[in-house]
Amino acid sequence: MSVVLKVGGASTAGAAAAVRELRVLGHSVCVVHGAGPQISREMERRGLEVRFVNGRRVTTAEALAVVRESLDAVNATLCAEIGADAVALAGDDVGLEAEQVPELGLVGQPVPSRPQAVVDALGAGFVPVVSPIARGPLNVNADEAAAALAVGLGARRILFLTDVPGVFHEGRLLHSIPAAEAERLIGRGSFSGGIVPKLLAAAGAARSGLVAEIGATAVVA
Repeated sequence: MSVVLKVGGASTAGAAAAVRELRVLGHSVCVVHGAGPQISREMERRGLEVRFVNGRRVTTAEALAVVRESLDAVNATLCAEIGADAVALAGDDVGLEAEQVPELGLVGQPVPSRPQAVVDALGAGFVPVVSPIARGPLNVNADEAAAALAVGLGARRILFLTDVPGVFHEGRLLHSIPAAEAERLIGRGSFSGGIVPKLLAAAGAARSGLVAEIGATAVVA
């Protein structure tokens, strides 16, 4: 059974160990990663505006160049840490699909896809490490890209590796949350920032039949 492991730009340190653990359990693993902190730092260094709308980065042509550079750097780091079985794959090269969200610039809403390069790598026993840029090219939120890829691949599980233990609500770590409740709380404004696309992605994956976990928090259909 295949598992998609989504790794945040701030949580790359634990990725190799998580991949090893999953493979020991007999899973084939596809990694999808972000580079949020790295992108923001470099954009600020270059004097580019850093702005998000519901967790998605507003992306100009200049910003997209920074996005790609930062993702390439994180991809190389992850591949080095995972080891010789890792295969670096740029999303737009392998055919990640997305629909442009014009009000955010060069940003895409990903749709489920099954890139042959990812399928081939998994079939050969490798660990594809995918950067979330879709055809266009379009910048795609990594959480959303991971969920769309997991659904397209027919994966059994999607795991979101983060730098926090899980999803907190009103100061309490949630062990599980129904997808509908997550969406209701997001609509009410109970969550903000990067957890929003993560929860929505997990909720969508859960509704498609996947086991979806954000740290210690299970998101259930």
